[in-house]
Amino acid sequence: MDVLTTRFGSLRAAPGDLITFESGLIGLRECRRWLLLADAKNPLLGWLQCVDAPEVAVGVVAPRRFVPEFQLRVSRSEIQPLRLDNLRDAQVAVIVSRQPDGLSLNLRAPLVINIETRRGRQVISKDALPVQYLLPQAEPLRRSA
Repeated sequence: MDVLTTRFGSLRAAPGDLITFESGLIGLRECRRWLLLADAKNPLLGWLQCVDAPEVAVGVVAPRRFVPEFQLRVSRSEIQPLRLDNLRDAQVAVIVSRQPDGLSLNLRAPLVINIETRRGRQVISKDALPVQYLLPQAEPLRRSA
């Protein structure tokens, strides 16, 4: 399948490359089918590109790369739709946002992806984690995000 995007141009993807977020993402409920792309210049950054909205792409990172003490605690009902037989099949990412003071991570509502079934879900952490965790040293990401 060919996917036309405003950020990355034309992409070629196999149906098995798609990640489905049945409930969409917060603020992007209509965006359900995504591709996870590596950033060409920055190995720490990835992009979720919406297949159905060419202008929608969000930067994502592995939270522990920037917040080593990050732990995800969610209720079982939050991840039940992902059909995770083994927690090792789960990939956790957080959305990167631009702020006036730099870049921030949404630690409160991370993304959990079952890498086997290609199902994803944005979950709400049980812990009072920040929605805008300002990165003290955002320079490695700033060039791409």
